[in-house]
Amino acid sequence: MKALILAAGRGSRMKGLTENSPKCLVKLNGKSLLTYQLTALREAGITEIGIVTGYRREMLVSSELIEFYNERWNKTNMVSSLNCAYEWLQADDCIVSYSDIFYDASAVNSLIEAQADIAITYDPNWLEIWSRRFEDPLSDAETFIMNDKNELCEIGNQPKLVDQVHGQYMGLLKFTPKGLDIIAKLHQGLSADLQDKMHMTGALQKVIESKVLAIKAVPYLGRWGEVDSEDDLACYQ
Repeated sequence: MKALILAAGRGSRMKGLTENSPKCLVKLNGKSLLTYQLTALREAGITEIGIVTGYRREMLVSSELIEFYNERWNKTNMVSSLNCAYEWLQADDCIVSYSDIFYDASAVNSLIEAQADIAITYDPNWLEIWSRRFEDPLSDAETFIMNDKNELCEIGNQPKLVDQVHGQYMGLLKFTPKGLDIIAKLHQGLSADLQDKMHMTGALQKVIESKVLAIKAVPYLGRWGEVDSEDDLACYQ
């Protein structure tokens, strides 16, 4: 099992906190978000860890991490960053983590144990956190609809009702080589402009619509958070 952290973007909504360093180096309670991610991955037994860099890449270079540089980091989104490590990821199952989140090793272990070519963690108690982060929780929420088998049926659209959000997508996923290959082929089938704009949730929705395979949604009740703004830091602290 490998792990890949997607850390190419700047995180402009963090304002001054990312003026001189990548978003994953923002500190929460004295530790960077990257430190939380690496600790959780290593505690779950993963030792081979890659990182996709872009903005201020020199600050993320480490002998402990395998670097994949997205030279078009300021023009592309998550799926393009994922594809920067495509060949490396084809050799084994892989945990993929956004770089602006924190979580415990139990979240990683739940994905490792999931029997699926694509699996994602979600927070079923999302509304409590989102109510603290936003005056209107639905303003930042996305649809997340599952069937009775915990298979994802819809993700990434604008919800009109809370009932359309069965949980909060966390930005922590698992791909087998087969699952990754399906994402890559769907991405390659788009125009160059749409390829650049493709977010991970958009890619997952494409998989759902293609009906090629089921995406497993794994509930996670542990400590986690998504840091998008300075206010988020205060919320989690």
